[in-house]
Amino acid sequence: MVFAAAGTAVAQETEERVVDEVIAQVNEGVITLSRVKREMKSIVDSGVEQGKTREAAEQELAPRKGELIASLINEELILQRGKELNIDREVDQSVNQRFLQLMEQNNLKTLDALFVEMRKNNVDPDEVRELWRRQIVRELVIQNDVQRKVYWEATPRELQEYFNKNKERFSKPETVTLSEIFLGFAGRSEGSVRQRATDIVGQLRGGADFLKTVAETSDRPNAATNGGKLEEYDVKELDERFLKAIEGKKVGEYTDPIEIDQIGLVILRIDARSAASNESRFDENAIRIAIMQERLPDAMKKFNAKLREDAYIKINDQYRPEVAPILFAEERTTTRSDN
Repeated sequence: MVFAAAGTAVAQETEERVVDEVIAQVNEGVITLSRVKREMKSIVDSGVEQGKTREAAEQELAPRKGELIASLINEELILQRGKELNIDREVDQSVNQRFLQLMEQNNLKTLDALFVEMRKNNVDPDEVRELWRRQIVRELVIQNDVQRKVYWEATPRELQEYFNKNKERFSKPETVTLSEIFLGFAGRSEGSVRQRATDIVGQLRGGADFLKTVAETSDRPNAATNGGKLEEYDVKELDERFLKAIEGKKVGEYTDPIEIDQIGLVILRIDARSAASNESRFDENAIRIAIMQERLPDAMKKFNAKLREDAYIKINDQYRPEVAPILFAEERTTTRSDN
């Protein structure tokens, strides 16, 4: 069963839980000793899976306990920011989609069956759900409050100056423009879907009208209106399966059916190809992304510092000496009475 990734992060504790202790109060939330212990156990378990002895993994982690607690405080502030952004519905949709993908990867028909199998493998679905929720909230908050702002902050003049200094990074790559027909396995036998896909490819290569075939056969909800049109892709960034499938194909030709993670099959048509060139090309999106990647580490530090500045944070005196210097590294020059 494909539960390793989820199971590692949320492996259930077998030891008895100690009476819980509040390590830090973060606005209305708290960081507890049990939470820190769970995080530490998860990190140690990951180290063991990578080939370390448990003793070595624990010794390696011990000096980083203050760093871990500081990280949990920052995470708690980001989760609280997520509540302010009212993104619960989007988060729930993403979590549910992950469970559905896991269900399909394991060839199970229902989520209930998935949860039964997860519990058989000592993986608690509720803990997995909570782990994924935290991950997705963090991603969405950072996208909304940091990445989006950094992406758009560069002025036209800055974009041009960056391009002029880094022209070699923006040479034109080999690209391909694609359209697709998607056939899903859901509710059908895989054998019948594979045969249908093979028949469709034969018909298309025999001269059948592509747009009509898309409208009549594709399982994408908007296939009839968009004609199966995808977009232009950098060939180097394509998944190996697609790269191999389109290799040697000319414009107007079709690939053999390509399986997508046991979800279904895709037939691709090559709509256009563009050869790579050493000539530099001003691509605003690529330049903004490059600038964003350079500025992001500093922007994240400032973002976390601002969250802390606006928050009430009280660290247990026992843990303050090892946590505060790390947590407030960017604020060392400022004295705050509540820290």
